[in-house]
Amino acid sequence: MSNSTITATHYNFPGQKNVYKGKVREVYTLENDLLVMIATDRLSAFDVVMPKGIPYKGQILNQIATKMMKATEDIVPNWLIATPDPNVAVGHRCTPFKVEMVIRGYLSGHAAREYHAGKRLLCGVSMPEGLKENDKFPEPIITPSTKADNGEHDEDISREDILRKGIVSEEDYTQLEAYTRALFQRGTEIAAKQGLILVDTKYEFGKTADGKIVLIDEIHTPDSSRYFYANGYQERQDKEEKQKQLSKEFVRQWLIENGFQGKEGQQIPEMTDTYINSVSERYIELYEQITGETFQRADISNIEARIEKNVLGYLNTTS
Repeated sequence: MSNSTITATHYNFPGQKNVYKGKVREVYTLENDLLVMIATDRLSAFDVVMPKGIPYKGQILNQIATKMMKATEDIVPNWLIATPDPNVAVGHRCTPFKVEMVIRGYLSGHAAREYHAGKRLLCGVSMPEGLKENDKFPEPIITPSTKADNGEHDEDISREDILRKGIVSEEDYTQLEAYTRALFQRGTEIAAKQGLILVDTKYEFGKTADGKIVLIDEIHTPDSSRYFYANGYQERQDKEEKQKQLSKEFVRQWLIENGFQGKEGQQIPEMTDTYINSVSERYIELYEQITGETFQRADISNIEARIEKNVLGYLNTTS
């Protein structure tokens, strides 16, 4: 199984200046302000990277993000230039903003956990009384988080604190909020065509060398978003049943059931090959539900060599 996933990369591309390794993606900065972003098969939950990769996960995330960037580029500019390989995106180098723009249409996940704990204020935004888990908010709310370094936990932060601490200027932050709302609206419309509800998601933005704010990283993927099936949503709410959802929440739930929440002293439960393959199948299902297209499995007999060949081929045509 090990050679059918890619969990780390060690490339040396022409004109390479540096490499940044995130939880799931590895980003190579080249000359001419070009970035080569490789989506690995690493699985992260509770800000912890799991010991084994998930076959096709990187391809799935990269291809969903690419499709969604193309489907939103008319309303929000993005960093993307090309996708020379199923796991690779090439784009403009940007300086990322040090906040993640989280937007929530429903009381789910982290917001629901805070709400059950009695909190009615999340990131400085008030949540109305009388909601039950997975109810729709009257209006989508933006609940930003700080962007933590590897191994650290992202923290909730309010708009006021972001501005007070000078993390983002007011002019830029106003633009980030406007882009976030526009993307969420478009994402909601795309999801509805697939019989899905876009529950919540996060967006990341950066500034290009010429000062333009653009969307970067992933968008509307099951790692960055939560989806419900629209069919039966209201009946399930009325009966106070769990919603049928598409996200990596099923991995988090499995970890919680096996005594792991990323807290100190907790052991990551063993992931058998059978379990890993079941997660891979779920990701393929997510891809097909979100895009409405059949997933085309890339050749994974030697992913590292395939990526290198495709990226070098692309760079040769552009140099």
